[in-house]
Amino acid sequence: MDGQSDQIKGSIKEAVGEATGDRSLERQGEREQSQGALKKAWGNIKDAFSGSKH
Repeated sequence: MDGQSDQIKGSIKEAVGEATGDRSLERQGEREQSQGALKKAWGNIKDAFSGSKH
């Protein structure tokens, strides 16, 4: 999955966890959002460097 997908999936899990009182699911959603943000940032860095080589 790409970073954006992970962020969306994490956001949904966090919201469901909050709504149902499932703290474990809520934390899992928070982690997935963070991982997605890191993937997205890493992709942007790679794109920036690959663009400057051409």
